[in-house]
Amino acid sequence: MSTPGSLQRMDLTSGPILRTLLVFSVPTLASNLLQSLNGTVNAIWVGRLLGEAALAATANSNIVMFLVFAGVFGFGMAATVKVGQAFGAKRIDAARRTFGTAIGFCGVLAVAVAATGWIFAPQLLHLLATPGESYALALAYLRIIFLSMPAGMMTIIIAMGLGGSGDSRTPALFMLLSVMLDVALNPLLIAGIGPFPRLGIAGSALATATATYVTLFALVGWLYWKDLPLRLRGAELRYLVPARSELGYILGKGLPMGAQMLLVSSAGIAMVGLVNREGLLATAAYGASMQLWSYLQMPAMAISGGVSAMAAQAIGAGLHHRLEATTRAGLLANFAMTGLLTVLLLAFDRPLLVLFLGPDSPAVPLARHIQLLASWSFVLFGMTIMFFGTMRAGGAVIAPLVVLAISLFPVRLGFVFGARDWLGQDALWLAFPVGSLAAVLLSWIAYRRPGWRESARAVPATEAAEESQADGEPAGRMAPNI
Repeated sequence: MSTPGSLQRMDLTSGPILRTLLVFSVPTLASNLLQSLNGTVNAIWVGRLLGEAALAATANSNIVMFLVFAGVFGFGMAATVKVGQAFGAKRIDAARRTFGTAIGFCGVLAVAVAATGWIFAPQLLHLLATPGESYALALAYLRIIFLSMPAGMMTIIIAMGLGGSGDSRTPALFMLLSVMLDVALNPLLIAGIGPFPRLGIAGSALATATATYVTLFALVGWLYWKDLPLRLRGAELRYLVPARSELGYILGKGLPMGAQMLLVSSAGIAMVGLVNREGLLATAAYGASMQLWSYLQMPAMAISGGVSAMAAQAIGAGLHHRLEATTRAGLLANFAMTGLLTVLLLAFDRPLLVLFLGPDSPAVPLARHIQLLASWSFVLFGMTIMFFGTMRAGGAVIAPLVVLAISLFPVRLGFVFGARDWLGQDALWLAFPVGSLAAVLLSWIAYRRPGWRESARAVPATEAAEESQADGEPAGRMAPNI
């Protein structure tokens, strides 16, 4: 059993809210940065050692990976919320029950995805219209990546479960391990340096798979060595068989949250298609801008995850007065961090864009123009997901999905088509702040509505009844705290 001291270090329901949020969010931000840098460095290895066809092959495979992990993110976030609620209520056994169900369900799902992906990888690449010159490379890469997915999915679920318990440092440490292994093994296995075989693009995929499995086994070992609260022992291992109530929650809340990721992805693909119609110069400038925007979004994503974890624990503890303060802290932190990053990006955009486009590229001035018109919209984007972070902690997942659907499609894409004749190409870039403004207004309206708050207030009683039933006690009788 975890010691009281270890539980106290993971308590997000006490202390100064802004400071607690920042302490929790910074390791998550570091983890996100490491993950992005890992992808960038690996792309450099593949591009430099194997050429453009291999780089195109990894890009096509990464689209498939994103779609798979979008679903896992939804299930993981649902588990994060319910684990957080249980920790707030000091019901550690309930947290382990949720965690076990998430691991058991996603483990079976991961194996099924890996097997299906291996078999149908050729069909997937044909659907993506993978160029013929990179098809064979993409197939070899994608099949090995599918074999790594069980470890990757399990690592994500464990990391998100730990986040619900208030521990963001452990996932960040093991992300660092994964990145170091992946970056180091990539050139060795691609080029066959030293005792390593020369495997080409398959070596890049094998490096990722090796790093992922080593990280998973090390993380599981750490859970038990440090006796962290979510480890399962003895009779608790039966929690790996998904319980109906737990699985119902994870599916019911996880699917809409995964759909949010898919909406964002599909809207992004639609924008790429519209930009491509403007010609090669616009495509190159927009591609470089997106590279910078991927980093610009990271503070808000990390802070929003912290808001969800803190709000979930506050709801579980019945401290509903902390919800407003947690949201305000998230908004303030997002404004400071994303706002500062945006200012720095605009101040130094030319040298940053040159890294992707080259110093003499005619796309650099256009990319700078795109940054000026669109970059500040990510401050608004951050405000939106702060509202979402608190709401999903209370179980509200449909309203954020509807807000995203409206702001990304009728508003953002509708603005492009409606304003194209009088704004020209600028309609594409201004569509970002217009869509983000609509999203923040709609999310604020949804946040102010009382429905999700009433559901959040009912959580402690619902959790107590579920735990009593799971322990074989009459419904309504409160199970003992652990």
